[in-house]
Amino acid sequence: MAANNIWHEKLYSGLGQYFSIDHILCHIQTKHQDLIIFKNHALGHIMALDGIVQTTESDEFIYHEMLTHIPLLTHGAPKSVLIIGGGDGGVLREVSRYKMIERITMVEIDEQIIRLCKKYLPNHSAGAYKDARLTLILDDAANFVKKTNQKFDVIISDSTDPTGPGKNLFSIEFYKECKKCLNDDGIFASQNGVSFLQNKETIQIYQKLKDSFNNVHFYQAAIPTYYGGIMIFALASNYPYLNQTDILTAKDRCAKEKLKFRYYNPAIHANSFALPQYLLNML
Repeated sequence: MAANNIWHEKLYSGLGQYFSIDHILCHIQTKHQDLIIFKNHALGHIMALDGIVQTTESDEFIYHEMLTHIPLLTHGAPKSVLIIGGGDGGVLREVSRYKMIERITMVEIDEQIIRLCKKYLPNHSAGAYKDARLTLILDDAANFVKKTNQKFDVIISDSTDPTGPGKNLFSIEFYKECKKCLNDDGIFASQNGVSFLQNKETIQIYQKLKDSFNNVHFYQAAIPTYYGGIMIFALASNYPYLNQTDILTAKDRCAKEKLKFRYYNPAIHANSFALPQYLLNML
């Protein structure tokens, strides 16, 4: 994986991407997965789990803003948010910017990710772990949603790919349990990989979500780190108008919270639900 100062990602068979290593910051085997954080001159600090890149300093803001603000601003008035995974703290950072949110619950299975990202990727969380509204739970999220009696307005699943400890977070049982944890107008959001190279997984996830929620929509963003084309995110709910937040409504909701962004804007919100035809054909 890391020979001659070159690190090769192993997500796909037969193709992929490599990164030059300026310096390895840490490389350990946690209780759940292989974790490496290294410095690359182009993308800054990079974290990978089990040979798959999870996040980089350079472009994390695109991923975290799109995964967070689309569901929160679609809902419009979230008071309670559940973050699944997301130990690097990027989603937590973005969620904590909303003054209207009263309760943030975060469930992460691997405490080492939190500890090491605080140390080596501090701008991801930017102090958000100190937010008094946060309840941090170290547990398997599939177990948490099955047992909890809490209800949430928005659930954001910032999971790894459907392998290793993240595999359970792409099951129909997990989606159904998440639905039970949502309020009547609640929204579930998740990352769903790069559809061009993960088309089988994309179709399977779409079918499972459709079995669990009345309304399911995909939206997209181009994130340089995630090789192979656009990344797809899912938005699911029993609320009927998930993909119809217009530019003026999104702009008004941003203004009320005094939110500023590096990638997201109301026009991107409204247009991110426009999908390429190859993806529509797949679905």
